Amino acid sequence: MKKLILSFITLFCIGVFSHAQNQTNYWQQHVDYTMDVDMDVDNFQYTGTQKLVYSNNSPDELSRVYYHLYLNAFQPGSEMDIRLQNIQDPDRRMITEDKKSRISSLSESEIGYLHVVSLSQDGQKVSYNEEGTVLVVDLAQPIPPGGKTTFEMSFKGQVPVQIRRSGRNNNDGVALSMSQWYPKLAEYDFEGWHADPYIAREFHGVWGDFDVKLTLNKDYIVGGTGYLQNPQEIGHGYEAPGTTVKKQKGKTLTWHFKAPMVHDFMWAADPEYIHDTLKMDNGPMLHFLYKNDPKFQDTWKAVQPMTEKAMNFFSKNIGEYPYEQYSVIQGGDGGMEYAMATLITGGDRPGSVVGTMIHELAHSWFQHVLATNEAKHEWMDEGFTSFISALCSNEIRDQNKENPFENSYKSYYNLALSGKEQPQSTHADRYDLNFAYGIAAYSKGAVFLAQLGYIIGQDKLMETLRKYYADFKFKHPVPNDLKRTAEKVSGMELDWYLTDWTQTTNTIDYGIKSVEMEGEGTKITMDRIGQMPMPLDILVVYKDGTRETFYAPLRMMRGEKGNPYPQIERTVLPDWPWAFPSYDFTLNKPMDSIEAIVIDPSQLMADINAENNVWQAE
Repeated sequence: MKKLILSFITLFCIGVFSHAQNQTNYWQQHVDYTMDVDMDVDNFQYTGTQKLVYSNNSPDELSRVYYHLYLNAFQPGSEMDIRLQNIQDPDRRMITEDKKSRISSLSESEIGYLHVVSLSQDGQKVSYNEEGTVLVVDLAQPIPPGGKTTFEMSFKGQVPVQIRRSGRNNNDGVALSMSQWYPKLAEYDFEGWHADPYIAREFHGVWGDFDVKLTLNKDYIVGGTGYLQNPQEIGHGYEAPGTTVKKQKGKTLTWHFKAPMVHDFMWAADPEYIHDTLKMDNGPMLHFLYKNDPKFQDTWKAVQPMTEKAMNFFSKNIGEYPYEQYSVIQGGDGGMEYAMATLITGGDRPGSVVGTMIHELAHSWFQHVLATNEAKHEWMDEGFTSFISALCSNEIRDQNKENPFENSYKSYYNLALSGKEQPQSTHADRYDLNFAYGIAAYSKGAVFLAQLGYIIGQDKLMETLRKYYADFKFKHPVPNDLKRTAEKVSGMELDWYLTDWTQTTNTIDYGIKSVEMEGEGTKITMDRIGQMPMPLDILVVYKDGTRETFYAPLRMMRGEKGNPYPQIERTVLPDWPWAFPSYDFTLNKPMDSIEAIVIDPSQLMADINAENNVWQAE
């Protein structure tokens, strides 16, 4: 039976792939940061000042604001530490060989911290309280709707030993991976404040303009978010060809960056970075910073042309990359996306680093331009990024997979059949297991899109993605925005799909119940076994080698997709209402002329039991 399925699949590959909020009165807050920071590279401590101009574009008066102080998570007894000690399957990067939290044993000189030393609002001192990774600020004066206020702050921090994302002296030997390092204002939107404590999940932020000056040892080379404003003082490959570099005197050097319309600012620094650049035709300047170590050279040279190819693929299939620069930087742990840049570890396995780069670069669209709140809808970033990066890898790396999402489907089936699945609407911090979170976010999120293509058609899916990006870039979209976009493009009703797939753990399971002679024809009866409804594509293969397909639309879709197999004759059957557990139709050909019948030959419908999707003549 399995061999028969595989033989049919080659006929039905999905090569076609290679080819405002739900609020009527949309509004969004805005922040402008000006920061001046001094880093001591000997003790990894830093001090800084921050001027933040906050625009309250909401209809609400605000009497309180919140800041994120992420580095406070890297202390014994923090919420991140306690979570590590209590979750059944802790992140292996964050535990010791004897499965203890690495955070719990950090010494005073190894911990991370970020503390506010002073804070004022429009020149008036405000009352504030540090609660773990969140700073609660009671304002001196409420901010009226449409009003602006200016916060001025001094702060101090210590870079933790590298455990997760931020940190110093990681396994690759990179000195400073500075992500989530500054006091960051929390987002306020139509749902209210999003001041989630940091326990190792993703981030959410307010868009704005950043003006950042970083002062540190002059031997260090810096890369990250933003455009360097003083390359003639810095050198290190940032200056224009033929420019005379006039470095500042003394033991330190000040790097001045500006980043427009971003919701994050990351930087990394090391005295042994090599800095390469690649200027794309009709695209951004690409920067590559990696350790000057022979074991890394071949990998990081190979990454460079692949980054250009990936940038072109995403700009074509999602929408134009909106910035003039992107940096791929060795640092952090694993791979993590940031505004205009990514941190990636590794170097001895080129394929792994290239694959990670493709995934992290794709986040530039879904996380750093669309920027869904990942605490609540992580699957809209991680899943969609996994989907588009799988397509990209399949094309630019010549993988030639018939189903680029095969691994995502396998992971989803593993979760769905494990008894440990929670709905995708679960808050990212509330999953019982990292296993369940990871598959729900990455794999089930990717299947959401791949399967949407099965429902509305692959051409309509890609059109939906492009329209979704065009309509909701820089707007923090929510799930309904994606659904409504797909409805407008396809002309179908899709609320059932969003509800069942993301808000329940209902599964899809259809089966061929019986194939029987009926007069001179053949009656085919199918069962809906799972709770989640779907339209069905049915392939019939005859013994003479001919084929035809039948399409049973789901009544609640109120529409039909185009024929996904135009080379094969298709018959559109009457709608199948969800409440009916069985459905039958009759072929005008005798039963003994049929070789096989297959539900969903594309295997893009995430049916948890493929065995009952095939009937084969004995």
